[in-house]
Amino acid sequence: MAEQLTAPAGPVSIYAEASPNPESMKFVLNSQLLTDGVSVDYPTLEAAANSPLAQELFNFDYVGRVFIAQNFVTITKTTEHQWAQLIPELRTFLKSYIEAGGPIFTVDPAAEQRAAQQAAATGDASEADQQTSQKIIDLLDNYVRPAVEQDGGNITFKSYQDGIVTVNLQGSCSGCPSATVTLKSGIENLLKRMVPEVKEVVAEGVTAQGF
Repeated sequence: MAEQLTAPAGPVSIYAEASPNPESMKFVLNSQLLTDGVSVDYPTLEAAANSPLAQELFNFDYVGRVFIAQNFVTITKTTEHQWAQLIPELRTFLKSYIEAGGPIFTVDPAAEQRAAQQAAATGDASEADQQTSQKIIDLLDNYVRPAVEQDGGNITFKSYQDGIVTVNLQGSCSGCPSATVTLKSGIENLLKRMVPEVKEVVAEGVTAQGF
C-alpha cells in the first residue's frame, strides 16, 4: 500500500474566506495539501474514498461537498445553519487534524489527475481535435484555474467535440448563483477568442441552483 500523504509538520493557521457561492466557504491554510495545479472535488462521502480528511469532514452532518486544492479546503454546506455558527468548529477541526499529522490522501491524486486529463484530451478524437483539446486545457490551466481557485473552486476540461467544450464545475463553482455568468461571459468568450474552433462551452457537475 502506498504511503499516505500528510501536510508538512508545524503550526497551522487557518482563516475562512467567503466565496461567490453563499453555501460554500473557503478555508485557507499556511500549509500545502496538494501540488500546485492539482485539485480534487468530492460531491459525496462515497467519492472521497482516497481522502481520509474529506471523509472526516463528511462526518459533520451539514457538510455536503468537499473540495481540496494546494493550500485550501472549500466546504459546501447543506443546511440552513449560518456560517458564523459553523466556521469555528470547522476551523478547529482542520487545525487539529492537520497539526496531528492526519492523512490527507491515501494515494497522491496528481498522477491520476494528469492521466485522466490526457485521456480526455485524446480518447477517440481526431488529431486535429486532440490539438484543439490540448489548447483548451492549457488555457484553462493558465488563465481560468488561478482565477476560480481564488473563489474556492475549479473548472476542469472534460471533452471537446464538434465545437462544443464540456467542462466540470468543482467546489464552490458547483451550484454558485454566478456560475452561468462566469461560464458564458468569461470562459466561453476567452476560449472563442483564443481557439476559433470553439462554438460553445457547457458545464457538468452543477446543481439546479447553479444553472
